[in-house]
Amino acid sequence: MEFGVTASQIDEIGFVTHAENLGYSFCWVYDSQFLASDPWAVLALLAQQTRTMAIGTGVAVPGLRLAPVTANGIATINRLAPGRAFLGLGTGNTAMRTLGQRPMPVAEFAEYLRVVRGLLNGDEVQYTLRGTTHTVQFQNVDRGYLDLAPRIPIHVGGFGPKAQALAGEWGDGLITGFPRGGSITSARANARSGADRVGRAFSGFRIFALMNLLMLEPGESLTSARVIEECGSSIMANVHYLVDLHRETEAPPPDYVLPIWDDYLAFHRTRDQARSHLEMHRSHYAFLDPDEARFVTPEMIRNFTLCGQPDEIADRIRALEAEGLNGMVFALAPDQQYRVIEDFARRVMPLL
Repeated sequence: MEFGVTASQIDEIGFVTHAENLGYSFCWVYDSQFLASDPWAVLALLAQQTRTMAIGTGVAVPGLRLAPVTANGIATINRLAPGRAFLGLGTGNTAMRTLGQRPMPVAEFAEYLRVVRGLLNGDEVQYTLRGTTHTVQFQNVDRGYLDLAPRIPIHVGGFGPKAQALAGEWGDGLITGFPRGGSITSARANARSGADRVGRAFSGFRIFALMNLLMLEPGESLTSARVIEECGSSIMANVHYLVDLHRETEAPPPDYVLPIWDDYLAFHRTRDQARSHLEMHRSHYAFLDPDEARFVTPEMIRNFTLCGQPDEIADRIRALEAEGLNGMVFALAPDQQYRVIEDFARRVMPLL
């Protein structure tokens, strides 16, 4: 099992290098124009300041830039950190929601993946823009403005079966989440079905998950103020995703959110609906909105987090690894991140 961290701010480079020294092996850089620094600027600094850590987007959002621009961005990072760059791509929930837009539909996402993968392979690719299709390809790559070698892995973000199948069809790995992405077993089966559909080999395919971590102190209760503050923003980010999905599709809520669902929807309706795309997502993995703290109940904490004493967390990680999970990354609020990664490295990693 590999462990990673996330970075969202241009001045978090020291945090990431500290994580590298503690034994964390990869870093995801957020792509969310109203909530995070520009990902390519952050990655360029990370390429210069880290030595062994794999670095990439977690995840880049197709709706924010053209496919050739994204391919150029990660290939430029590969020039700075050869063999350490990877490209995480997802349909873009929060980044698009804060624009008042929906994430990219799966069919468009598949086309985006096709273009990016082809360009990163160095191929000529048929690319359609504004209704016109032309052949495109990186030119004069021997001049060193980017590097296509070593080969850049693409990790495809997907919580549902269709997006997870796209990971098997086009990607080298799947980025999913707990608990929204279902079990690791089902996610792996969905990805394999995508690979089988196009006749791709599935060996070497990797699965990564965004996990909500909560390490308890001896005798600590799930109702303590520290516990609620530490895991609250990550839990509510998942709830916000489900609310948006429900509003658009009227899909029934999953069982793990039922304990607060009706109460949260009633609360949500009291907010200015014309600004809900701003209000609901502003706390995204950053802080717990005080008005939402009452929804972080013990049952929700158990449903949404990897929680417990260090030995209990280690046991759950071993079980996830046996199920097929290869790496996990922890989404942490900025004011907690140093302490949490140090505690995990000291109290859990030695048990694995």
